[in-house]
Amino acid sequence: MLLEDPNPYIFQIGEFGLRWYGFTVALSMALGIWYLLRQSRRRGWDEDAILMAATASLLMGVVGARLVFVLTNWSYFADNWLLIFRGDGLSWHGALLGGILTGWLLIRRQGYDFMAILDVVVPGLNIGYILVRLANILNQEVLGRYAEILATRHPAQLYGSAIGLVLLIRYFYLQRYEPPNGYQFWSWVFWYSVLRGVIEETVRANPLYAWHYINDVWGVGFFTLTQIITPVILLVSGYFMLQKMRGKWGNARASGKKGG
Repeated sequence: MLLEDPNPYIFQIGEFGLRWYGFTVALSMALGIWYLLRQSRRRGWDEDAILMAATASLLMGVVGARLVFVLTNWSYFADNWLLIFRGDGLSWHGALLGGILTGWLLIRRQGYDFMAILDVVVPGLNIGYILVRLANILNQEVLGRYAEILATRHPAQLYGSAIGLVLLIRYFYLQRYEPPNGYQFWSWVFWYSVLRGVIEETVRANPLYAWHYINDVWGVGFFTLTQIITPVILLVSGYFMLQKMRGKWGNARASGKKGG
């Protein structure tokens, strides 16, 4: 969605200002941690240990998100390294990788089932996707391709927010059936990758790689970098993890403690 003269700041005093992008990232983190701690109390997990792991995972998730964004857009940063530490730009996949690795290293020491905790993280991930995509509108980022049939650009940011909303509703719907530990998270990775790759990435005005195709009438194009790596993600989450967990469906959900 393209707006005329959008204001990316909530407020600005001199050179200091609070941007909508940063605010939505912080808000989604806060809501995600709130839900995680609420579930920790219900499941009897050590809240202090979970909070420490969550905080460290969020910090390393931001580092991973920025690192992957810089690496995948290196031509933009190559001539001015200072830009690496300035401006917006985060990679969702980098955030997941950095956060998951950090959380796994910390949680395993506490004796908890990491898969159970990853499930509880899913609502926060969806909320973050919903809010950040809305902030992208004010930053005029994640722009859609121009489609002749629409006589305007695709509102790619709204498509992304809608994906997050659908997956959030799906999460709470599935919770009623007490899915086995890990199913919620890995099925989220699977469907997030499918929906983003097929819907959002197809209409985003991102650079295309390798053999590519663009249809100006419908405003679609492929393959983007995200679409190229999507089959690998689907293979891991869909085939390996979901097939492994399918046989556990219907069992009583563990408390999260190993052997519990």
